[in-house]
Amino acid sequence: MKTVLITGCSSGYGLETARHFHAQGWHVIATMRTPREDVLPRSERLRVLALDVTRPESIAAVVAEAGPIDVPVNNAPQIFETNTFGAMAMTQAVIPQFRARRSGVVVNVTSSVTLAPMPLVSVYTASKTAIEGFTGSLAHELQAFNVRVKLVEPGYGPTTRFTQNSDTRIEDAIPAPYMAFAAPILAAFAKPAAVTTERDVAETVWRAANDVSGQLHYPAGPDAVALAKHK
Repeated sequence: MKTVLITGCSSGYGLETARHFHAQGWHVIATMRTPREDVLPRSERLRVLALDVTRPESIAAVVAEAGPIDVPVNNAPQIFETNTFGAMAMTQAVIPQFRARRSGVVVNVTSSVTLAPMPLVSVYTASKTAIEGFTGSLAHELQAFNVRVKLVEPGYGPTTRFTQNSDTRIEDAIPAPYMAFAAPILAAFAKPAAVTTERDVAETVWRAANDVSGQLHYPAGPDAVALAKHK
């Protein structure tokens, strides 16, 4: 039975991805900064562990407790500390066992903001673009060890708790001189033409983790798929 370790499982994409892999018969290690047992089914194949990807000692403890991992899914949202440095640190923590076994799949979850320039998300885009570059190079480096590396790029998911889980609301982060520019954009965000659901992302992560081809990019959700076609 294969084992997946997923970060950011308290809600949104991470929670749905944990449920999806469990439903497919995998052993799931669902990690959260503040563990909540009530959001996932009780099962011998599912463990909830505390993890702060910004703390190396927390990463080391979870990887040691998890045992052999087949697929790490780096999904936890925040800006550079979590999106970028945390994802890199989690990936580096599992690579030694992948090299030794000459198997495994790394799945890094980024965003559709990497597919086309978008306003009001410059720092967030920078954090996700950094992981795109890191992951692309890593795919070449680990190919010699029979380890696959994948990027899942979700579109806009208004039903997730991303904004609640962030320390700063986008409205509060906009300097006053830019508010006139930002107002119609924020209004458009409230009425998107197409959106990405948690299930879209969970199913795409599943497909990426089980795809033995050399494909690197996996847009998730109809809006992300449309953007990817025009990239």
